[in-house]
Parts: sequence; structure tokens; C-alpha cells
Amino acid sequence: MVLWPQCASWDDERMEHLVFFFLALCEVLFLSERMWAYLGNSLRLWRRNKTLRNDQRSPTGCPGSQAGGREDLGGAAPRPDPEGLARGNPGFPSNRAGASPNPPPQRLRQPLGMPLQVSDYSWQQTKTAVFISVPLRGVCVRDADVFCTENYLKVNFPPFLFEVFLYAPIEDESSKAKIGNNTIIFTLHKKEAAMWDTLSVSGADKEMMQRIREKSILQAQERAKEVTEAKAAARREDQKYTLSVMMKIEEEERKKIENMKENERIKATKELEVWKERQRKAEEQKRFQREEKSHQQEKQLEEERKKLKHKSLTRNSASRNLATKGRNSENIFFEKLKEDSIPAPRSVGSIQISFTPRAFPTALRESQVAEEEEWLHKQAEAQRAMDTDIPELCDLKEEEKNPEWLKEKGNTLFATENYLAAINAYNLAIRLNNKIPLLYLNRAACHLKLKNLHKAIEDSSKALELLTPPVAVNANARMKAHVRRGTAFCQLELYVEGLQDYEAALKIDPSNKIVQNDAEKIRNIIQGTELKC
Repeated sequence: MVLWPQCASWDDERMEHLVFFFLALCEVLFLSERMWAYLGNSLRLWRRNKTLRNDQRSPTGCPGSQAGGREDLGGAAPRPDPEGLARGNPGFPSNRAGASPNPPPQRLRQPLGMPLQVSDYSWQQTKTAVFISVPLRGVCVRDADVFCTENYLKVNFPPFLFEVFLYAPIEDESSKAKIGNNTIIFTLHKKEAAMWDTLSVSGADKEMMQRIREKSILQAQERAKEVTEAKAAARREDQKYTLSVMMKIEEEERKKIENMKENERIKATKELEVWKERQRKAEEQKRFQREEKSHQQEKQLEEERKKLKHKSLTRNSASRNLATKGRNSENIFFEKLKEDSIPAPRSVGSIQISFTPRAFPTALRESQVAEEEEWLHKQAEAQRAMDTDIPELCDLKEEEKNPEWLKEKGNTLFATENYLAAINAYNLAIRLNNKIPLLYLNRAACHLKLKNLHKAIEDSSKALELLTPPVAVNANARMKAHVRRGTAFCQLELYVEGLQDYEAALKIDPSNKIVQNDAEKIRNIIQGTELKC
């Protein structure tokens, strides 16, 4: 009995010590019980071996006891053999009424070291089943080994052995064995529904018993082999089925991924088409606005021409009237004026002539006047197109709101290899004025340094779009845009598109050796003679 301590409260440490003490006490009691059982079994085995040694030293044998086949554990009488126990057991089937035991005249001695045959078993039967009860004699259940075929049953639990050669075949697959309470109970189902005369076959000699044992072992081995092969075949089938299921799952996943890719591609294509349509409509709207503006300008010019023409007509009519009035007075003094109006000879000198300066370096006969005028008009519009309604511009200085100042700032940052800061400067300048092509061109160079190849292609394309019409002033910028876009295409391994841009750059500047060498390298890559751009 455990006395609980008289305290108001229990803490966790005391409770833990108490639990450990209780578990240790239980373990000691359990080990003591197992130790006493082991000592008892060892004592019984020692007494049996001593009896066997006394039996071998005795010159004559003694027939077995007739009291149920149990051995005498004392030292006065020798231990009977198992066959004598079977013959003396009234519960053994061969000793029942109608059986002929035919005992041999002399019992066989049990050699030292041989297993002890169990004879104190009991059995019962019905037309369809046989029930056998075999005592384990204090042997541990884990040490019992059961072997059963259709004609043979053996239980080996050292040092004891139970062996029986069955009277008729049984269904060994459906038969059962139940171990408990130091007893093994067999339930053997007969193949043919009939009552047996005895449990074991009668008249079996040693050779017949050996043949039955060997046949049973071969049958068991064949059955085990068949079971192993069946399990292996089932395992292979399971593996094949699992593999097929996994392949189906992977195929479904692959199809699912392909469908997702196809859907994304279709979605991206649709979005690109929509974007192109918007760009086309925006270009048409811009062109319509330009045409409308030019039409209005033409109207204004026409009206100004009419006004100037009207003024010139009015001035000419006034001069005619004055000429008519002066003609009459001229006739009066004609002779006198004729004499006085003879001019003196002109003196020798040089006349300075100043020509109107041109904005383009090409001669007038080689220049495209319409394109040049359109380019100048676009540049003037770009300088006037300022978006100062951006919320972020409230905290900036006046000079920081100038796109040209921001462009120069970005160029300085690019020269110091601070490409991200340069991109930020170009971004703010583009938000202020998105009509200046050099902003996109310089930002494309930054993206190219940072390996943002798709953004570099977009900015180069936007710069080429703004560098129209193609004139001599923007030739260098157009050449750089083509080279940068071609470089981005080559780094994306789109060599055909990159070669097209380099060839376009060579059309603008055919004498550029660097562009020529790069174009030749791209051609060699396309033809397979080099590996990198």
C-alpha cells in the first residue's frame, strides 16, 4: 500500500518521482515472476535428464506406466519410452475398442539427446473435422514450431516432439491451430466426410514414415515455391499496374501542362492582337488629327494669301492713280527733267550676300525636303509636349522637371555604370515627355547592360518608331537602335532577327567596321561555324 504524503498541493516534480517509483516496482515484480518460471523449467529438465541417465545405466527396461501416459519424476523407476506411453494411454485412438495395438515384446530405449515424444494428447472427430489437443508442458509459446501437410502433422517444442501420420488426407490450407493456456488445439478439416478408425495410419514402419516425411517436406517446399512465385508474380503485376497508373498520371499532368501553355499562348496572342489593334487605331487617330491640323493650317495660309493679295491689289490701284496724275505734270517739264535725270557712272565695289542657313547637312538637290520638314515639325511638337500634371512632380525642382536635364542626368549615371538609377531618370523623363526618341534609345542601352532583353527590344522598337521619317539628322540614332535591338535578339538566340537589324544598321552606315564584323559573326552562327554571338 502506498501512503500518500499529507500536503496541500502536488507539484510536477513530486508526481514524476512517484510515477517512476511505481513503474520500477512493477518491472521488478514482472522480472521476478519470469525468473521463477525459468528456474522451475530448468529444474524439471534437470530431473528428466537425470532419469534418462539412470534409465541407460539400468540393465533391463520397465514397461510404461498405464496411468494416462505421464512419467514418474522420482529416481526409483526408469522413464518409459514414448511408444509405451502411447500404448498405455486409454485416450489414444489405437487403444480404443476395435483397435489392435499389437505391442512389441520389448520397448526401444530413448537415446540421449533425442526429442521426447508427446503421448498425453487427446483427439476428437466429426465427419468433417478432427480436433487434436497437445499440451506444451511449460514450454514457451514462441519456441513451438508447427508443420502440417495433408498426411502429416508435426509440432516441435524442444525438448518435446509431437508427430502423427494422419489416417486420411486433410485440407491443410483451411486447417487451423490455436495456441493458448499451454495447449495447442488443432482443427483439421477432412477432404472426405467420413469417420476415422484411428488418428494415425496403422502398420507404418520406419521406411514408410520416412517416405511420408520426405514427401510432406517436398510438398511443403513446392507449395512454398508456388506461393513465393505467386507472390512474386502478384508483386510484378502490382508494379506493372503501379507503373501504368503513374505513367497515366504523368501523361495527364503533361497534357494538363501543355493545355495550360496552349491556353496561355492563345491568351497572350489575343492580348497582343488587341494591343496591335489599339496601336493601329491610335496611329490612325493621330494621322487623322495631323491631317486635320494640316488642313486647318492650309486654310489659314489660304486666307492669309487672299488678304495679302487683296492688299497688294489695293496698293497697285493706288500707285496707278498716282502715276496717272503725275504723268500730266511730267509732260510739262519733260524736257527739263530729261536733261537733269542722266545718272553719273556707278563706282566699283562688292556686295555682301547672306544666305538662309539650313538645318540639314545635305545639299538641297540631295535632300528630301518634305521628310526634313516633317522631322523638324515632329521635333518641335515633341519639345512642346510636356505633361506636368504628375503627382510625383510636386516635390521636384524646376530643373528636375526638364526632360533634357533628366536625360543628361541619366547619361551621367550610365557612364558611372549605375544603370538602375539611369533607368529611373529616363523613366521620369519619359513620363514628362514621351515623344523624345533618345530617351527610349538610352533606356534600351541600360536594359541591355542589365540583361533585360525583352525590355531592350521594346525600347529600341519605340525609338525606331519615333525616329521617323528617316533623315540624315537621325541616321546615327536609327543605326544605334537597330544595333541594340539586334544585340538583344542575338542574346535571346534569335539570330535571324538579329541579323536583320544589323543589316538595317549597315544600310544606314555601310562603313562601320564593328557592325560589319558583328554581322559576319551572326552569319557564321546561322551557318553553324560558331557557337556564340
